Amino acid sequence: MRGTIELDGSKSISNRALIALALAGEKPADWLLNLSTSKDTQTLLQLLEHTSSTYNAGDAGTTFRFLTAFLATRPGEQILTGSARMLERPVGPLVNALISLGADIQFLGKNGYPPLKIGEMNSRARTVRVEANVSSQFLSALLLIGPYLPEGLELIPAGPLVSRPYLEMTLGLMRHFGASVAWESDSIIVEPEQYKPRCLVVEADWSAASYWYAMAAFSDDLDLSLKGLQEHSWQGDSVLAGMMERFDIQTIFDEHGLRLKKMGNVPRPLFEKDFLECPDIAQTLAVVCAGLGTTGVFSGLETLSIKETDRIGALKTELAKVGVSFAKLPARFSKKWPEKIFYSLEEKANLSPAPRFATYGDHRMAMAFAAFAMLGPVEIEHPEVVSKSYPHFWEHLKSMGFDIALTK
Repeated sequence: MRGTIELDGSKSISNRALIALALAGEKPADWLLNLSTSKDTQTLLQLLEHTSSTYNAGDAGTTFRFLTAFLATRPGEQILTGSARMLERPVGPLVNALISLGADIQFLGKNGYPPLKIGEMNSRARTVRVEANVSSQFLSALLLIGPYLPEGLELIPAGPLVSRPYLEMTLGLMRHFGASVAWESDSIIVEPEQYKPRCLVVEADWSAASYWYAMAAFSDDLDLSLKGLQEHSWQGDSVLAGMMERFDIQTIFDEHGLRLKKMGNVPRPLFEKDFLECPDIAQTLAVVCAGLGTTGVFSGLETLSIKETDRIGALKTELAKVGVSFAKLPARFSKKWPEKIFYSLEEKANLSPAPRFATYGDHRMAMAFAAFAMLGPVEIEHPEVVSKSYPHFWEHLKSMGFDIALTK
């Protein structure tokens, strides 16, 4: 695999920047370069610009959660809803935290789930304690509005913290826009100082890069450049660079991004990883292990069941189509970490006959399993789902010489 790919801007950074600038009353076009073209980001951009009292976030989880907090700071009354899958994704911990800060929010359907009716906030508290083991997006949504609360915000994450790098990303972006933020011991303090807009070039998306790393792992002849990525990144998925060394992939950074080369080493027969801080690349690494016949031991997958689909169930079903087992290990597997849940991945993928993979409305299932095309023909159902985070994915594959055809 040889060539150059211009990756899109990070969806995660883009969405946070859009909320900060909206709170500051600024237009994104005046301050942001390389904004993500993903469906999620474009949906958020459109919703922040429209004047209707009803907001539909579709299947965009980050958009829904960030808008929940953002709309709580706005005057008037709004309805926030989403797709059928979004109505199944819990939002109770975020709503309850906002209510404790003085927000006026009601569940219009099942308690703890969308849709929501959001009225005007009557601030009455500065400190809020939030369970941190469900979604870091709940905490990020609260932090982003912190500078616009009368007394600021003291956020206390309770319990194990999932996806910590995404929280660090939020704090980094807030500081970029002039917020005063400090993580002190067990709490995060945000002072009531409004954002001071400044230009931001959104770095390329490391989650999107993971699919190219997977294909690189399956490549014999490799010299691939990925533009726009940074070595010192706000994105937790940048751990890929070190992680993929276990699969003989060398990452060479330069001023434009990075190059992927083979190091000439034999990939290790066992891959163990806790994905608590980088859950969005778990599917990709499962495909890498399956394609190479590497035994995998995965943990930190607790949030995968409440994503766009139940990603654990989806992995189990789709990997089985190529003869690979993905199964939960018994609790006795680890006496050292009794609180953790482990999954094992075993056997090498057999792509004969050509498998047809379901995507479950999940962009990451589509792109992760597309990497198997390096090993043989595959079919991907509902390929349009990639628009959620990487709209140009199939075009980029074509540019690298893949033969892609739409079938029924």
